[in-house]
Amino acid sequence: MAFVAIGAVMLIIGQRKKRDSPPLPPGPPPFPIVGNVSGVDLAAPWLSYARWGKLYGDIVYTRFFSQVMIIVNSERAAKVLLDQRSHIYSDRPEIPTTGPFGLAWNSVIFRYGPKWRLHRRIFHQAVRPDAALAFRPMQMQKGYQLLKAMLEAPEDYQDHFHHHSGAIIMSAVYNYDTAPHNDPFVKLIERSIELLLKDLRPEVSSIFAAFPILEKLLYLPTWVPGITLNKRAALSREYTTQWLEAPFQYTEETIAAGTATPSLVTDALRKIEGKDESGEMRQAIKEVAATAFAAGAETTNNTLRAFVLAMVLYPEVQQRAQMLIDSVVGSDRLPNFDDRSSMPYVDAILRETLRWNPTFPLGLPHALMEDDVYDGYLIPKGAWLIPNAWAMSHDESVYPNSHEFIPERFLDSNGDLTDDTVQHVFGFGRRICVGRYMADASLWSAMALMLATFKFAKAKDSNGNDIDFEVKWTAGVTTHPMPFPCTITPRVPGMNAEMLEQLISGSA
Repeated sequence: MAFVAIGAVMLIIGQRKKRDSPPLPPGPPPFPIVGNVSGVDLAAPWLSYARWGKLYGDIVYTRFFSQVMIIVNSERAAKVLLDQRSHIYSDRPEIPTTGPFGLAWNSVIFRYGPKWRLHRRIFHQAVRPDAALAFRPMQMQKGYQLLKAMLEAPEDYQDHFHHHSGAIIMSAVYNYDTAPHNDPFVKLIERSIELLLKDLRPEVSSIFAAFPILEKLLYLPTWVPGITLNKRAALSREYTTQWLEAPFQYTEETIAAGTATPSLVTDALRKIEGKDESGEMRQAIKEVAATAFAAGAETTNNTLRAFVLAMVLYPEVQQRAQMLIDSVVGSDRLPNFDDRSSMPYVDAILRETLRWNPTFPLGLPHALMEDDVYDGYLIPKGAWLIPNAWAMSHDESVYPNSHEFIPERFLDSNGDLTDDTVQHVFGFGRRICVGRYMADASLWSAMALMLATFKFAKAKDSNGNDIDFEVKWTAGVTTHPMPFPCTITPRVPGMNAEMLEQLISGSA
């Protein structure tokens, strides 16, 4: 009888606490077991979440199986939660698929704690704003190489962007000079990233989190019939092991041979020489270096693809930028970083490219470390916070006509750049992309050099008419334009490799 009375009291207390607790954020009505999945476009969930934001507000509650997810659709809410309250929003969710796919070493997805802070410190020392300046000469040289490749084979510009973005990161991180074509390290890491981006989406991870037994399927032998994900997981583990080890070993060999030049790995290893008996720091440096490649190369490559699409679709933007570059630089050399402050419109194009279609439309999820309340709504401990960068970039109250490419939105009435640096595309709080300054310089140099050298236009049919096309974007953790018909031609008639080399020499 006493147990019954105690149980009744506990039930009453529990119900009262439930009544006294703030409500959960609004969201679409859930289905039993699976949660709020109705109407979500799995190829582009950021679009579905943005529509939910218009119906339910800045933060939207959704549940996918047992995992609670809070979609953050406004920059205002993201800054309050992820920036101002970063002490409880800096964790990452436990993503069951990272181990089977061989990505447990990636510091971007580490849980918040000492190991993550160590990795962050190593990375920050190499690419903080003042340190990133040391990479600018290399970034310009890689930009010149990009121009040469595009002049030789303009139709392969997407491959050139892959190589260019990889070449910059490999040089900065490993002091490794990539081969002009089909570099083995770059190709290896590209294949790894292609596999990972398909299968590490939050929606996929939630299924494995809800049914832990499924994770074991990813370790089954590849000959087991009826399962394809385990084959991709096994291949990914093979690729990521090589990605982690091979370039790092190269740098260690150059240090031993006395031929190493400054880089993230070189400098970090020299700092710990004779001080790392356990090997913990060496392993951390190795993992930071591999992480840096994935984060930097993917962002630069995808953004440059979007830039070309924008120049093709908005020729008036391209022409205005080229007139400005010509007036500042002249015809005997190419633009460099000293010209940047004199060409704010090029910076406006860069910012608009980042905003127009963010490479990471949903960023990476944060995990809440304790219960919190925002705008009267309860955000429960353990919830995933998903910052919808696409929705923030297309907030009509901030960016009118957001689907249009309008660089002028980043210029004030005097033609100077505004304070809006589109920071939300690089993340928030303590998890913001630490390499954003280096990425910014890589993008600016490539865009300025290409605008100075080439004209981007729609392809023409046999009658000389423009070939119109429907813009399509890839799906996954990151996104970029699918191939579209276009032409890339030198702005100077008859431009050849010798003439381009003269321009480059005049720019030194």
